[in-house]
Amino acid sequence: MKVVLFCGGYGMRMRDGAADDIPKPMQLVGPRPLLWHVMRYYAHFGHTDFVLCLGHGGHHIKDFFLDYRETASNDFVLSNGDVELLSSDIFDWSITFAHTGIDAPIGERLRRVRHLLDGEEVFLANYADVLTDAPLGDMVDRFVASDAAASLMVVPPQSSFHCVELGEHGNATGITPVSQLPLWENGGYFVLRQEIFEHLPAGSDLVEDACGDLAKRGRLLAYPYRGFWQPADTVKERVALEQAYRSGDRPWMLWERA
Repeated sequence: MKVVLFCGGYGMRMRDGAADDIPKPMQLVGPRPLLWHVMRYYAHFGHTDFVLCLGHGGHHIKDFFLDYRETASNDFVLSNGDVELLSSDIFDWSITFAHTGIDAPIGERLRRVRHLLDGEEVFLANYADVLTDAPLGDMVDRFVASDAAASLMVVPPQSSFHCVELGEHGNATGITPVSQLPLWENGGYFVLRQEIFEHLPAGSDLVEDACGDLAKRGRLLAYPYRGFWQPADTVKERVALEQAYRSGDRPWMLWERA
């Protein structure tokens, strides 16, 4: 299946005041960017045909792959000045780089690469900045067995805040962590059918517009997941991923277990 990755976000919450044009998926976790980790996840499950929807700072993504150094994440032998790789990351990947606008919403970016998805009855999509160890094969199988037009992974709320229940006279009657409420939030991993384009008018958003419409029609499937799921929307979250990587606690790197 082809994998559409949305790589054009500004990532303002992650910048911590920094003024640069590096897109959020290119922020590093270990020696490789978030985008690479997401792509390795899909490749682990056999999906190596990628469509990158570029926007803000797209040249950084192009340069990364055009100048890709396999030795940064693979063992190798250096003999008489020649490098012999003992393994490889991306030799069997096909990557299409498509500029989809600077300020286009996610739904519009998907519309602009529709022609690259001809013949793909079912395809995958992702924000390219969230890491997980979710069983992708099971996610896809459940969707294929359904008659839904779209599926998205949903996860418990990640907020560390607490909700306070108020009594009749303003007294607090209970405190509950947001993560324990019977709520789910969008996890950013999508499985889609071509029908999704029928619900994407020009300038629309993938979740709020298309998925919202499909939910009302009973055509949206949710895949609840309570395992490892870590966004990188803020500096704090990216630092947590970096610390996990350096400590060797890398549940999203399923390919290392193999």
